[in-house]
Amino acid sequence: MIDRYRWWELVLIYAGIAVFLIFLLAPFVEAFMVSLRPLTQVFRAPYRFFTEGMSFKAYGDMWTSVPMLWRYMLNSFLIASGATILALICIVPAAYSFARFSYRGRDALLGVFLVVNMVGAAVLIIPLYRIMQSFGLLNSYGAMIVPGAAFATPAGIFLMRSYFLRIPRELEEAALMDGASRLYTLRRVILPVATPGIVVVAIATFIAAYAQQFLFALTFNSRDAYNPLPMGLYQFFGHERVLWNELMAASLVGVAPVLLVYAFMQKHIVAGLTSGAVKE
Repeated sequence: MIDRYRWWELVLIYAGIAVFLIFLLAPFVEAFMVSLRPLTQVFRAPYRFFTEGMSFKAYGDMWTSVPMLWRYMLNSFLIASGATILALICIVPAAYSFARFSYRGRDALLGVFLVVNMVGAAVLIIPLYRIMQSFGLLNSYGAMIVPGAAFATPAGIFLMRSYFLRIPRELEEAALMDGASRLYTLRRVILPVATPGIVVVAIATFIAAYAQQFLFALTFNSRDAYNPLPMGLYQFFGHERVLWNELMAASLVGVAPVLLVYAFMQKHIVAGLTSGAVKE
């Protein structure tokens, strides 16, 4: 049985949590305060947390400054969703193979995936451009969906493989003894049990694909209609000035879809992260 914490231990624990939350939330708080300030007050010296003329005006003006902002937000959501679906189609069977089958070169292939996961997209941007050009994917949603899924797949395979390893083999063996095929067993027996893990991988992939769209859009796309949110935010940078308050307002509104997805799927995320932590 775990002993109860002493008072000073509780103080240290809560102090550590408070410091962590301050560093985590401070950028978002300051971004929100900047979005409320008039542009003339953004870089006022000396710094003041509250300034004159604070309002939500920037949240209305940003739609006028960048008329297609709503389209950029929708594009980001579509690109991230497409990358997530494509990545899951690759992740689930690959992770199941690594978890359940023994074959020559399996560990080496896992090491290759780990190396790929450590390589940044900027290093491979020129080869990726040639590949996108060869397949005719430039200036399309596919030019951002395919690379986004590709760079999210290695990490997803490692996460999903560890989850498949927690599932008892007896479930598959019982189904196979009853005459079920390997594919039927995966689809009807394993995947329902692995749903929490799939949800965790899907959310992690969605967030990663949502966050890394700028480089792909800048390199592989030149059509404004396909631009994601990061390219839309780039338009707040003018030749003579930067609309910092509207930029911060649009950034916070752009983060909202990710926060909503996380809020709605929070129960599944917690279940997926804690499943298998305790042996019965």
